Amino acid sequence: MTTTLADLTARTGLDVLDHLERQVAIPVVDGLQAQGDLIVVPYALVTRSVRTLTPAVWDEVPAAGVELLRSAAGGNPHTLVADPGTCRWTSYVRDTTGLALGLLDASAVAHLIHPEHGGTGIAPGRYVVRRQRERSTERTGWYGNRVIVD
Repeated sequence: MTTTLADLTARTGLDVLDHLERQVAIPVVDGLQAQGDLIVVPYALVTRSVRTLTPAVWDEVPAAGVELLRSAAGGNPHTLVADPGTCRWTSYVRDTTGLALGLLDASAVAHLIHPEHGGTGIAPGRYVVRRQRERSTERTGWYGNRVIVD
């Protein structure tokens, strides 16, 4: 069944900004996907760099969702939402990059929702949710990595 942005906002009670088309179908992706300053990475791609801490505490994603990250100015949150009993989340992770916010395990489609970016669908599976970063180039004269701020 296709989920629209209108369906998702009605089901979760979370809202998006008026410029977003509410009747658009939300794509469901089983690979890499980004939403603003977050990136969702299939766990199989990062097993060498991300581990759960022992003992990891996994929480069911409640109907109200789990706020994963709020924008730098304290504004709009990225919220993970799922149908009851279909997704769990842990922030008990160790990531060699220092960018992971946590892991999610979904047995059905889960969604990320953000007021400015709308919604994205996450196919069933295990994923790492990380902050995004940008790498410098020689042209900028700056060397290193910066976390992207939404």
